[in-house]
Amino acid sequence: MILSLGSLIFVFEYLVLPQFASARRSLHLLGALNPFLVVLAVALEVAAIYGYVELTRTVLYPHSPSLYNTVRVTLAGHAISHVVPGGTAPAGALSYRIFSELGVPRETSAFGLAVLGTGSAVVLNVLFWFALVISIPLRGFNPAYGFAALAGVFLLLAFFGTILLITRGQRHADVWIRAVAKRVPAIDPDKVSQQLGKVAGRVTLLINNRRTLWWAFTWATLNWVLDAACLWVFLWSFGSVISPVDLLVAYGLANIFAAIPVTPGGLGVVEGVLIPTLVGFGVPHAQAILAVLGYRLLNFWIPIPIGGAAYASLQWRRPADPTAAPATGSGPSPDV
Repeated sequence: MILSLGSLIFVFEYLVLPQFASARRSLHLLGALNPFLVVLAVALEVAAIYGYVELTRTVLYPHSPSLYNTVRVTLAGHAISHVVPGGTAPAGALSYRIFSELGVPRETSAFGLAVLGTGSAVVLNVLFWFALVISIPLRGFNPAYGFAALAGVFLLLAFFGTILLITRGQRHADVWIRAVAKRVPAIDPDKVSQQLGKVAGRVTLLINNRRTLWWAFTWATLNWVLDAACLWVFLWSFGSVISPVDLLVAYGLANIFAAIPVTPGGLGVVEGVLIPTLVGFGVPHAQAILAVLGYRLLNFWIPIPIGGAAYASLQWRRPADPTAAPATGSGPSPDV
């Protein structure tokens, strides 16, 4: 906790505050800001959040909560991940608890939220790799690209290796997990094995259900692309238009570094990576600062009070009827 607080203070003092100081010298550019483009940026950010909501409902199939409830849980999760260090872990814990209270089976919530976080990161890395392959021959190589690309390789290997182990090597994994569980006090190997079987069943359901898998990939891609488009529109509103490839390289690099759980929601890290990378792609420094800060206002700061209100509404909800049937929701159907 002390280390996280120290890291937060360091990043805020040396990365965030200097940006606000530089932004003050660029405020004259606000006079040329196009209100229509600001509205467009807001719409794109709202659409990006909607993509994440639908991604959540897809990975929780067939126990998807209602759209209204999923929106509130998503906003509450975004808010807590923006104020508490530790990456998306606190948001995942909150979502798991609330979804369970809403009638989603616990094993479905646990697996769905794990796929939600890891799968979304995999899609981001695929987009970053795609942009990088096009950008390097045109723009040259940056040492930071190597770190991000290597992190993406390890993530992809871990993700697909885990899926392969669970689906194709379940029997061997079960024997190994039972052997480990027997050595840990207060852990029932049979229950652990049972949970592994349920997770394997969920993985098999998702893999075999190509329609659901396609929807999950589509919503995850839309979430990242629309959020990046929000940043692109802010750059455009301040008079800088860069290629989508350059944008995705800068955006992917910033978000991959932000995944390191140093500060809440990558505060300071995203800004500290995005601004110099955009400047390296030819965006004037003053415009890069204002565009990134405007984007982060929508992406990071505004969701905090909105998510707080969403969490309050969830706390005020009526207790679920214990005799009611489990929620099945109306998420994307694999047969549609």
